[in-house]
Amino acid sequence: MSEQEGLTVKKKDNFSEWYTQVVLKSDLADYGPVQGTMAFKPTAYAVWESIQGIFNTMIKKTGHKNVYFPLLIPESFLKKEAEHFEGFVPEVFWVTASGNNKLGEQLAVRPTSETIIYYFYSKWIRSWRDLPLLFNQWCNVLRGEIKSTKPFIRTSEFLWQEGHTAHATMEDADKEVLTILDFYQDLIENYLAIPVLKGKKSEAEKFAGAYYTTTLEAMMPDGKALQMATSHNLGQGFAKSFGMEFSDEKGEKKHVWTTSWGISTRLIGGLIMTHGDDKGIILPPKIAPIQTVIVPIYYKDDEKGQVMKKANAIKDKLEKINVSVHIDDRNTYTPGWKFNEWELRGIPLRIEVGPKDVKNKQVVIVRRDSGEKANVKDGDVVGKVEGLLDSIQKNLYEKAKKELQNKTSGVKEYSEFKKIIENKGGFVKASWCGDQDCESKIKEETGATIRTIPFEKENKLSSCIYCDKKAKNLANFARSY
Repeated sequence: MSEQEGLTVKKKDNFSEWYTQVVLKSDLADYGPVQGTMAFKPTAYAVWESIQGIFNTMIKKTGHKNVYFPLLIPESFLKKEAEHFEGFVPEVFWVTASGNNKLGEQLAVRPTSETIIYYFYSKWIRSWRDLPLLFNQWCNVLRGEIKSTKPFIRTSEFLWQEGHTAHATMEDADKEVLTILDFYQDLIENYLAIPVLKGKKSEAEKFAGAYYTTTLEAMMPDGKALQMATSHNLGQGFAKSFGMEFSDEKGEKKHVWTTSWGISTRLIGGLIMTHGDDKGIILPPKIAPIQTVIVPIYYKDDEKGQVMKKANAIKDKLEKINVSVHIDDRNTYTPGWKFNEWELRGIPLRIEVGPKDVKNKQVVIVRRDSGEKANVKDGDVVGKVEGLLDSIQKNLYEKAKKELQNKTSGVKEYSEFKKIIENKGGFVKASWCGDQDCESKIKEETGATIRTIPFEKENKLSSCIYCDKKAKNLANFARSY
């Protein structure tokens, strides 16, 4: 592979440029003709399909069902919940005409679906017997105000899932919020191999219109936080705005409690940034569309038959234990070129099969995460591959967890807080009085926001990092994407 085709910058030298090159050169995505848009190429979309499959399995076991709601939302719907409307209007794409006909009411292109979904819920919910209503949809959303496109991380159009549930009581809604947050943590940590901090958002950072917001936050190698998932208790505000009422068992009319929760293709961006290196991306085995690539090596026609026979035999054995395998039998590229390409694309394992391997009844197996090579006897290949895939998955998580720990600091003085945010970045744990004025001044002066307020209360809080008053919470601050 030529230098032009491979990466030309190192991750530690120019993180932003490295990221862009990895996305484009590893064939994950391409920029669209409209600002803020992008095309998902097969590998990226296959990763998204893996994420969909994993999460669908989780929520369907708990009674959730997938549905689909309209893309176009009347402006009057958005206006029904004032805080929600104010929060999203700057980002909304509006449809004002159909062909040559001007519309009587402009329509929002789905920035999020609470309002259109609750229009339907108000018609579908009548009795306590209709609850809980546990629906989820996979779709795209559009949000403007994108100053510069960063594929998967910052685009006007992106893919996501949005769950919307209705419950009879606050307690049931609270339970739903945390159940889903646990599902997200399982997906992100155990499948994507990215460690996260878990907690609540501050009032200033919560979802527009929510009663409260819970979140999972990851730390990227450049010291910026990335919001990976959110789960919201929306209270009864939307229920009152949209008339979502039910008759309880005594026949009394009550408003439902609603929740919403979502993850997006931003997870792919977090995956790239967390695990990628100077050779390209590294895909965790549990979500990799191809877990093992076999590269046959031969230089004479009379070698090809035996080499390909062995390569296909290995493929068949691995597929029987549900390992996804691809044989790269292209004749137009050299083995070395293929090695570099599959490293760029992040395939967890590479198996090399040549004439000498056929003769010696072995193969060469190479790990993508560490580059380690091993000669493995034919009879041991299946067990070795299975063990290595498990080892790579664990190694990626442990390495990322160590980086998270290295990028987490605890401070008591504001001068130290500012120094770390400016020079090192990462999460900074600090005591906070709970005053939004202090929070906004910290953001104005440092660019750092409260990413999470941990669920576990700190017993020994120092005074507020900014105003020196009595602290109410320990908060994790960081600059973020």
